[in-house]
Amino acid sequence: MFAEVKTRATDAFGDPSSAVGHTKQARLRRLAVAWLSESGVHGVDLRFDVVSVLGVRVRVIEAAF
Repeated sequence: MFAEVKTRATDAFGDPSSAVGHTKQARLRRLAVAWLSESGVHGVDLRFDVVSVLGVRVRVIEAAF
């Protein structure tokens, strides 16, 4: 499992999870594959979670993409 954590002090710019768009998702996928390859890990299922921290509220979106 890989997790991307996004934080915001307020919701003035929307929910923090909205900052994980298609471009960011593609970059995270590439980085995960590279890390697994360099670590010698093969044949595992990948899951990408997004953790949204807004003020003191924490929300975990499992299998976000």
